[in-house]
Amino acid sequence: MTATGSDLTSIVVVAADSGPLLGDCIESVLAARDALELVLVDNASGDGSVERVLAVHAHDPRLRVLRNQSNLGFGPACNRGAAVARGDVFVFLNPDCIVRRDLCAALRATLASDPEIGLLGVQVTDPDGAPARGNRRREPTLRRALCSLAGLARLESRWPALQGVEMPPAAGEGMETVEAVSGACLVLPRAAFERIGGFDEGYFLHAEDLDLCRRVRDGGWRVAIDPRIRVAHAQGASSRSRPLFVARHKHRSLWRYFTKFDPAARNPLLRAVVFAGIWAHFALQAPLLALRGRRRAAR
Repeated sequence: MTATGSDLTSIVVVAADSGPLLGDCIESVLAARDALELVLVDNASGDGSVERVLAVHAHDPRLRVLRNQSNLGFGPACNRGAAVARGDVFVFLNPDCIVRRDLCAALRATLASDPEIGLLGVQVTDPDGAPARGNRRREPTLRRALCSLAGLARLESRWPALQGVEMPPAAGEGMETVEAVSGACLVLPRAAFERIGGFDEGYFLHAEDLDLCRRVRDGGWRVAIDPRIRVAHAQGASSRSRPLFVARHKHRSLWRYFTKFDPAARNPLLRAVVFAGIWAHFALQAPLLALRGRRRAAR
């Protein structure tokens, strides 16, 4: 069994042709002076981004690189990173995020303030500092998803029954209990992560963060967000070169989440309608996404 480190924060970053922003992410993490280790899991990148990171930081003993022979997906790669990590707190960070030097200390202080927190989110912002969408989310039930898709969620302040998946930005700066947080930066005590079995490897990409939040709550812990802790995220930067690939896995993951957790999936008719709707939506998007991908590849 891998030895664990008390007061050691393990930051896990998964790379998959993540481009130049990966170097900026690694640079920002290693600029901290907190007790941390950085586990970089490479999902068979072919763009040279991991090699560029090693050329700069190979001498830093806090950096460890795991190489997969193929792209295993985000959740499975996170699990492999966690399996070799030694810290008592895990941070799963997207490769296009930039963090502040005091990130680990701030996260640990928040976790220490409430032992019932099993998963902590932060205020994810765009590079200019504006809060990103999806920092505070509700569980994506069928009803909420339909309200969001139809635009009815805009009326939820007047009619709460029309609430959608995304919640508006927090009014205050205090920590808050929510159903789900942004997957760009997920923070878990090691004990909680191991007890729920880590990420569900049935997801390749997308919705694995929602699944993790749901299972943390089912395990009796709180999912919380601390908006005082900020992480800048160039949202989608690591997936713009392959939009059709990403969209296909996103739709597949939404179907998995629906059948796994939503009571509506027990109804055979609703199940069939949702399946048809998810893949019809993908089919309508596919031609434009394929064209976009070809244009980016030609640049």
